[in-house]
Amino acid sequence: MNFADLQQQLRDARAPLRFTGHGSKDFYGGPLQGEPLSTLALNGVTAYEPSELFISVLAGTPVFDVEALLAQHRQRFAFEPPRFDGKGTIGGMVAAGLSGPARAALGSVRDHLLGAVMINGAGELLSFGGTVMKNVAGFDVSRALAGSMGQLGLITEATLKVMPLPAAVTTLRFEFEQAPALMAMNRWGGEPLPIEASAWWDGALLLRLAGAQAAVEAAMRKLGGDVIPPEMAGAFWMGLRDQSDEFFVGAERAVAGGARMWRLSLPSMAPELKLHGEQLIDWGGAQRWVVTPMEPAAVREAAAKVGGHATLFRSRDKSAGAFAPLSAPLAAIHSRLKASFDPHGVFNPGRLYAEL
Repeated sequence: MNFADLQQQLRDARAPLRFTGHGSKDFYGGPLQGEPLSTLALNGVTAYEPSELFISVLAGTPVFDVEALLAQHRQRFAFEPPRFDGKGTIGGMVAAGLSGPARAALGSVRDHLLGAVMINGAGELLSFGGTVMKNVAGFDVSRALAGSMGQLGLITEATLKVMPLPAAVTTLRFEFEQAPALMAMNRWGGEPLPIEASAWWDGALLLRLAGAQAAVEAAMRKLGGDVIPPEMAGAFWMGLRDQSDEFFVGAERAVAGGARMWRLSLPSMAPELKLHGEQLIDWGGAQRWVVTPMEPAAVREAAAKVGGHATLFRSRDKSAGAFAPLSAPLAAIHSRLKASFDPHGVFNPGRLYAEL
């Protein structure tokens, strides 16, 4: 892809443009609008220094390809980005800002984004951030792209921190109902234990321990529980990460029948929410998935009462808005940021909020 031509195309754009890679996250956010502009020609790794723990990748590069390269050096993206149906590009990964099971312990996409290159509405090729955490020039701007849903401009390249694979990994299973599971996750989360991920569903709490062999073995002795065989545990965490396990398959069927799938971001100490429908909890209680026929206002009110917010993740009807409504001051900030990068308002309109 010729960068000069791409810059000119974005500079001249006056009708809506929709940036797309594999389209694996088309279901997420507001309705799709505009002429598709594919990033798939932007493919390849531009810099990788395993000893320096960073990698720079063009936006259309498949996440699977990058993770295969990292695995050759026993490294990974610690935030475990979901790969819906096995697909997803680096640009879409950053723009959506979604993270997997280890997010609560190891950080989000935003936390691992060291720098980015993008094209704005003036057709300018802008570079922010660097290749190391201590290089903070432009750091906050690159982070603003994580979760922006492509509304600020076309991400052409991202530089991300990578981490070594842990020396030892073990998954423990406990039988708990939801309320005691939440108490246990929060209690253990406050102790010096190598808990990398946790998830509760249907009366079972699973903990993934990861780190040095001695630390994992000591935690196993302290916590007890049943050890899950590595193959079964790996399949579970992969299914949770990629939203392909039993809960999410059932959720998609329910959504096809008219239910809604919500992603609730709550304080980890928030109590059990008595919502009609099925729930799965991870991130130590801070992320709760709910599949329910309840009205959107009722779900959002329940989340707000405990200090959180609710995102309408999957639904046939998103007229209530995918994301929780913003307060007036936050809406003004979003509008000014959007206008500064996309003055004609043509990039991925409506994917975050209808008015943007």
